[in-house]
Amino acid sequence: MLAPVQADEPADNARWVSDSLNTYVRSGPTDGHRIVGTLRSGQQVDVITQQGSYTQVRPESGSSVWILTSDLQDVPGQAERIPQLETELTELSAELNGINESWELRVQGMQETLDSRKQLIEELEAQRQTLNSELTEAQSDLRSAQARLGDESQEALLRYMVYGGGIAGMGLLVGLILPAFTRRKKSSSDVWV
Repeated sequence: MLAPVQADEPADNARWVSDSLNTYVRSGPTDGHRIVGTLRSGQQVDVITQQGSYTQVRPESGSSVWILTSDLQDVPGQAERIPQLETELTELSAELNGINESWELRVQGMQETLDSRKQLIEELEAQRQTLNSELTEAQSDLRSAQARLGDESQEALLRYMVYGGGIAGMGLLVGLILPAFTRRKKSSSDVWV
């Protein structure tokens, strides 16, 4: 009565025969019971019950037998795991290749961007040097123009001073001569009267 209830237990009761041996199975839970067959390494079995150092299991292909508990493992055998691992390896390799190609494309794009920016920087540097030389030349021209303007200003000031002095001298001369002429005329006119 207990055996059928335990046979319906969830799949976490699944175990696999150890990969490292050929396991004999017995008709009962002790070494005194007769050997009734073997289970191949890595074969999946369902656990029914455990008694002492033996576990009662049911293989996929038959009736329940007893096996040493130490001959069972919680993970599938190598024969079952290797194809899964190979599939996972193939998938991961493909994914890694995809990532690698993606990164190569990104690096290539970044390199192209870097190259174009380097070229732009070189062009801007050349323009800056051209503008610097033009600025230096313009500053030199400005200094020359300021020097000429200073010289012309001094010449203009000197001309204004000469003109002003000439006008002042003429005015002084006229101011001195004109009264002398007007006095003479008065004297001459007084004499005739």
